[in-house]
Order: sequence, then structure tokens, then C-alpha cells
Amino acid sequence: MWYFRSPEIVFGEDALDHLDTLQGKRAFIVTDPMMLELGFVDLVAAHLTDAGLTVGTFPDVEPEPSVQTIRTGAEKMLAFEPDWIVGLGGGSAMDAAKAMWALYENPGLDPADINPFEPLGLRRKARLIVIPTTSGTGSEATWATVLTDTAENRKLGTGSPEMVADIAIVDPALPAKMPPRLTADTGLDALTHAIEGYTCSLRNDFSDAVCLKAAQLVFEYLPRAVKNGDDAEAREKMHNAATLAGLGFGNAMAALAHSMGHSLGAIFHVPHGRAVALFLPYTIQFIQRGDAETRFHEISRFLGLPASTPDEGAISLVTAIRDLSREVGQPLSLKETLGDGVSRADFDAALDALVANAEADSVIAMGDRIPTTDEVRQLFEYAYEGKNIDF
Repeated sequence: MWYFRSPEIVFGEDALDHLDTLQGKRAFIVTDPMMLELGFVDLVAAHLTDAGLTVGTFPDVEPEPSVQTIRTGAEKMLAFEPDWIVGLGGGSAMDAAKAMWALYENPGLDPADINPFEPLGLRRKARLIVIPTTSGTGSEATWATVLTDTAENRKLGTGSPEMVADIAIVDPALPAKMPPRLTADTGLDALTHAIEGYTCSLRNDFSDAVCLKAAQLVFEYLPRAVKNGDDAEAREKMHNAATLAGLGFGNAMAALAHSMGHSLGAIFHVPHGRAVALFLPYTIQFIQRGDAETRFHEISRFLGLPASTPDEGAISLVTAIRDLSREVGQPLSLKETLGDGVSRADFDAALDALVANAEADSVIAMGDRIPTTDEVRQLFEYAYEGKNIDF
């Protein structure tokens, strides 16, 4: 027996107007300083006020939110006593809202102890709305949260099925202000979610459908969204693609590219979408060289790429991903990603930690080929040099 979990999704032009229909007393917005600066917090607060709610705000979520930030926000929630929590922003803000919600309903809970197996008893105090302003993380559709343990310099992947939002508002007007590099980072994040969700070991018929559609939309519309941020159709399709990919991998799982990307992001602070997308072609090559049957060729067939055999399909998919990455200005090697500020000696000094953190990430076991410690090390080394995988 399996479950497909999803929030109620309100999408398309003027989706924010749905906030006017909410019933409740107090709403607490969890967001970041940029959302405040862009005026999005005021925009959302005005809708909530029109619905008759008193509004409080926590605008201090940082990228890759820390455990301490989660505790601070939860304390402010406890003082405000909302019956609606609103996560507004990119994945960091939405993930923070989920984790703060868990602590608000369970004071004293350690964020690291949130897991899929122990009940949290959510919705006794509040319900959750998430409003993505970037098109990539898919956090609006998943029950996972990614936090940062600053003391141990690593990311924590936590979550509970109870943490799926009640409502996701996918309004294409919000990501319209994303600059090209952020559009590319987040769009390739969505593509990575779609491909790993379709090919991971927990894939299923329901997640397959949304993963394939999400991948198709990214290949078609991401270049347009990066080239022209005012392209309304491209913005809307990419926003939908991100949520579809979130539904897909959120009901299946991510895999090896995510475990490596999480590790890289925690140590070298590479943006999440850029990190996971960088490793995706290498991990596809690695998995395809294993003994298990793979499904990369099925994605290629759906996209109209050459795929007469599984090997040809995997090669076609890797080529298409790299072509897309170059078209939207993304690096193809770890050396290029880290730039001149990080030497090979710096990379080598961090390699043990990169490998250890990747192996500690549970999604490393979700692919059709699980790497050994030596293979994880080789994957990082090959990705650093931009070498095709031959092992």
C-alpha cells in the first residue's frame, strides 16, 4: 500500500486572490528579507487582512535555514498564536515554515528529530499555506524540509507526511522578478527532481506522470524564461513545472545527485539547484553503467530524443541536460562551479567531508545503483574535472 500526497493547489493568474477567502483569526508569514524588499510580504498581508485575519511576520529566514532560525521562528509563533502559517518565498522560506510549524505544534521538539515515522499531531493549532516565489524547489508540494546544522557544517534532510501544506498557491506573477541566474538555478533544480523522481527506487505510476510532464515543460520553457523574464507563458509553465516535479519526487524520492548536491552546498555554499543539476549527468552515467535495468531511455523517448536502446537513451538524456545547462549559462564541471576562489588543494582538503556527508544523506540509497565510498569519491573527482563516468 502506498500514498500519493498533495496540497490543494491554486494556480494560474490571480491565484493569490484565493487568500481573500480564508477563514481564521491570525496568520503568521514566514519569509526572507528579499520578499520584504520586493513588496511581496505587503501584497500577501493585504490579502490576508482583506480576509479578516490579523497578520504577523517572521522575515528573517536565511538561505539554507539553520536549526537556530527554526527555533527562533517557532518561539515567535508561540507568542503570536496563529491558526494559519504562510510560507512565502523560495524553498528555504517554505522549508522553514514547515519546520517552525512542527515546533509550534510540539514545543520543545528538536528539529533534527522530525521524521516520517513518529506522529507530530499537526493541525491542532494551525494549518499551512505555501506560496512559492521561485520556480524550482517544489517545496510547496512536498513534506520534506532541508535545514542546516551550522555546528556540524552539514545539511539535515527531515520531514513528515503530515507536513504537506494544506494549500499551495502557484501564482506565476511572483517568480516574474527572478533574475536570469536564479531562474536557471531553480529551473534545473525542477528538472533534477523530475528525472530523479522518475528513476528512483520508490517511483510509482502516479509520480511517473507528473515527473515526465515536468521534465518536458522545463526543456521547452526554461530557455525562454531565462532569456526573457517578461515572457508570461514561460514563467507560468516553469512555475507549474516546479510544482509538478515537487509532486513527483515528493511522492517518490530524490536520489544520488541530491545527496552529492546537498553535501556540496553545505561545504562550499553552492546554491542548491545549481549543485544538484551539476551532478545529474554524472549520476545518470554512473547508474547506467550498473547492472540494474534503468529508465533514463524512457524519459528520452517521451522527450523525442534518440533512444533505440537503454544506453542510447541515457546518452541522449545526458547530452540534452548538458546542452540545456549551457544554453542557460550553467557550469558543467565542479571546477567551473567553484571558480578561481577554490583551488584543487581546497577541494582535495574537503573531499573526505564531501564524501561522508553524501553518504550520510538517505537519498543516496534511492537510485538503481548505490555507490561504494570509493565510488562516491570518484564521482566527486570526475565531476570536478568534468570527465565522463567510466566506472
